[in-house]
Amino acid sequence: MPFREINSKMVEATVMPGQTMYSQRGAMLAYKGEVSFTPNIQGGQGGVMSMIGRRMANEATPLMTVEGSGTVLFGHGGHHIQVISLTGDTLYVEADRLLAFDGTLQQGTMFMGSQGGVMGMVRGQVTGQGLFTTTLKGHGSVAVMAHGGVIEVPITPQRAVHVDPQAYVAHHGDVRNKLSAALGWRDMVGRGSGEAFQLELSGNGAVFVQASEEKL
Repeated sequence: MPFREINSKMVEATVMPGQTMYSQRGAMLAYKGEVSFTPNIQGGQGGVMSMIGRRMANEATPLMTVEGSGTVLFGHGGHHIQVISLTGDTLYVEADRLLAFDGTLQQGTMFMGSQGGVMGMVRGQVTGQGLFTTTLKGHGSVAVMAHGGVIEVPITPQRAVHVDPQAYVAHHGDVRNKLSAALGWRDMVGRGSGEAFQLELSGNGAVFVQASEEKL
């Protein structure tokens, strides 16, 4: 794993010759060694067509290609950082939450309507995540950002997990998700103005939940 957690808001990445990493632009705090940082003109999110789709929806997040030999300290905006290790499965995460990730991971973009049709698109708007989400697949590590710390909640075939859409960070594994309406605590204490929404995730995998309802 190329990431070493320095503290809850900073990670150190090891960059090796012949290997590539990607990071969000502006996320480099310091580095040692012979390391280069190059703007990724293809968007880094599944190539040109994926970049076009994101820019049409104003959802592109600029990335840097990181190469060379040395170590790099990453952090951004004082956000909490969670390192997620993938062992062949797929991580679904919003592009603006990506701090840095292995270049060995296969990148893609998924249209939210492909999971749940119209309700999939509604889910993206309700959560503030937009119409597209980023996918990273393969063997490697991803450093994602969140507010107030993150907990990993297992998802098993025997029991679905319900998450406040605003607290959702990412999920991985063979997981289906859908948006459902339910009366929440906000309505009971007078903060809500109607139906509350929940994300229901079912299957086999895990979901990452932040200790805040604030979007990055």
